[in-house]
Amino acid sequence: MSQGEDLVRVRARIDELDRLMMGLIAERASCARQVAQIKAASGDHQFYRPEREAQILRRIKAENPGPLEDEEMTRLFREIMSACLALEQPLAVAYLGPAGTFTQTAALKHFGHSVGTVPLGTIPEIFREVEAGSVHYGVVPVENSTEGVVSHTLDTFMTSPLSICGEVCLRIHHHLLSRADDLGAVTAVYSHQQSLAQCRDWLDRHLPQAERVPVASNAEAARLTAERPATAAVASEAAAEIYGLRLHAQRIEDEPDNTTRFLIIGRADAPMSGHDKTSLLLACRNEAGGLHAMLTPLAEHDISMTRIESRPSRRGVWDYVFFVDIIGHREDPAVLAALDHLRRETLFLKVLGSYPEAVL
Repeated sequence: MSQGEDLVRVRARIDELDRLMMGLIAERASCARQVAQIKAASGDHQFYRPEREAQILRRIKAENPGPLEDEEMTRLFREIMSACLALEQPLAVAYLGPAGTFTQTAALKHFGHSVGTVPLGTIPEIFREVEAGSVHYGVVPVENSTEGVVSHTLDTFMTSPLSICGEVCLRIHHHLLSRADDLGAVTAVYSHQQSLAQCRDWLDRHLPQAERVPVASNAEAARLTAERPATAAVASEAAAEIYGLRLHAQRIEDEPDNTTRFLIIGRADAPMSGHDKTSLLLACRNEAGGLHAMLTPLAEHDISMTRIESRPSRRGVWDYVFFVDIIGHREDPAVLAALDHLRRETLFLKVLGSYPEAVL
């Protein structure tokens, strides 16, 4: 059989598979509509189920036969689920804008491209809009593997009634964008303060003459750079496309594994998915051994703690609260027992939410 005949045969098989896939996707969408009808008839208006989606994506990852990588396969199924969910209930998701930020990328990675994304100017604004019901969910950055926590997010949780109902981890690649032909003419570099810190070494070597100007977001940095030819921005490739900027240098982050974790905030906890985290806000007694006493219940109930971060409580000088992430759902018997024990050992305990661990 000739090469041309081989190509015709394989392409015919691809066309056949495309028709089969299209039929199966249409059938899945029809099932999604039936789910919406069943829920509506019973008065259940919670169409987005983060624990259910996490379970599906974990199963897809476990059963992936290749040759596509797990991340690519789960991304494809995420988009199918997103389109099907839009038939049940179109979601509005707030993120830290303007368009082109990494927070928007995280929102689309978690919810898929069939959601409506709503850009807002600050993290507290995202919390307020979710609290008011103007949007269904919000996406906020919480920590970076290189530069640590995003303090605005943690501080807002202290007074917010919202719950954490999901998380997403995003590999961050920073690029240098500008309208200038010669980087030697650049007098200022705009970016979010965390991004400037994540690219400190590169900027020291290549743009030592340029002032570093922190702004609200990387996309805002790109917007400003588009208006000011003698400046540059550290931002995403998407921001370069949106604001018509040239990519002078790619992947300028100092750490190649630079990753940011984002939280999904909503008005309700997520049910158990089987692989969950719980986030806590704690205050210990201001006495010798107070922190040890606060953490002892976790060890005694064999609960794994994955993160602890202190923040000023704003109630007094040198008074702190602690943000703690643990493995397990608040409805797990061991976690439930540990929480009861913690309430007796701490001055204050607030469960910020239980939610599925990020899938890829």
